[in-house]
This record gives sequence, C-alpha cells and structure tokens, in this order.
Amino acid sequence: MMTSFFDQFMSPTQFGIPLIFLALLLPWIMFPHPTKQWMNNRLTTLQTWLTLNFTKQLFSPLNMLGQKWTLALISLVVFLLTLNLLGLLPYTFTPTTQLSMNMALAIPLWLATVLLGMRNQPTLSLGHLLPEGTPTFLIPPLVLIETISLFIRPLALGVRLTANLTAGHLLIQLIATAAMALLSLMPSMAMLTIFILLLLTLLEIAVAMIQAYVFVLLLTLYLQENI
Repeated sequence: MMTSFFDQFMSPTQFGIPLIFLALLLPWIMFPHPTKQWMNNRLTTLQTWLTLNFTKQLFSPLNMLGQKWTLALISLVVFLLTLNLLGLLPYTFTPTTQLSMNMALAIPLWLATVLLGMRNQPTLSLGHLLPEGTPTFLIPPLVLIETISLFIRPLALGVRLTANLTAGHLLIQLIATAAMALLSLMPSMAMLTIFILLLLTLLEIAVAMIQAYVFVLLLTLYLQENI
C-alpha cells in the first residue's frame, strides 16, 4: 500500500534493478510492425494512415533541410505516445512523469536546432534576440530577456510534459480513493464518483496523446526558426 500519492511516480526496482529500462523498451515490443503482404491488417493500416497524415501536417511548412528530421521526430512522438498511454494501465509505470527523462529528451533536441541555426544562418538566428526597430536604450534588456527566453525553452518542454501527466495521474488517484471510501457509506455518491472517474480517464487519454503531439510540435517550431 502506498504511503503517499507521489509514490506512484517513483521509479520501481526489482532485486535492485531499475525497471524503467523495461518500461522504455515495452512500447517498441508491443507496437505492430508492417508486413510484406499486399494487404496489411486493419491495425497496421490505421497506424500507417495516422502516421502519414501526422507527418504531412507537421512537416509540410519545413524546407528540405528541416524534413530530414522527420524520421527522428516521428519516432519520438510515437515513443512518447505509447509511453503516455501505457502508463494509464493498472500496475504500470509512466517514465514520462520523470522530469529527468523529459529533460534528457528536450535539451539535446533543442540544442541541435539552435546549433543548426548558428551553423547555417547565424545572422538570422542571432537576429531573433532583438526585434527590428527596437529603441537603442531598450536593446540590452531585450537581448537579455530574449536570451533567457531561448534557454527556458527546453525547460518548458520537459516541465510541461511532466506536469500535465503528473497532475492527471494524481487526480485519477484522488478520485479513485474517494470512490472506494464512499462505496460502503454512500453507494449512490460512489457511483457518481466512478462515472466522473471514467470521464477523467478519457480526458487523461486525450491529454496523453495531445502532450506527445505538443512536445514534437514545439520542436518543429524551434526547428523552423533555425532553417
């Protein structure tokens, strides 16, 4: 039994071995792979259709240099999506509730976009730090503010993903605990609480998908600024 609601976010271990590595590998094992047949099954066909439409929508504004990132970012969104959704199952662990993991994904990808811009178009990349037509006396504080804003971007990516998933899991845990406590005292109120819990679970499934999309969408916007 958990002594705290936050215990569900602790990385589980078995015989001293952290199970987060198994949680990271499990989505790739369960993900359906296309076959060599002329007609695939419905699940693989749906997966291919969603991936193609998502790729077309996300990467159509980018030029050829940015579209080279397609494979890496599409793999990332599928990885985050499966991790977020599998974490909603009972007796599972959600690695994306760990800020350290999210920052490990956000910082290298953000830094790669910045370095790409500095290498290909340094003048335009540095020009983002100072809006055109800025009065002379406002130049130092604006450059400082824009620089801080630039370095906050990876922190915002990681914290947004962590905070949204953590808040949803905590809210589900609190409502489930309330439903169990009311079941013997007020059965009618417990049924209403369970109904609210089901609606919240559907909302959390939507949040899990949206947060994976937003994470990669912001990375493509950062990439678009630097190509």
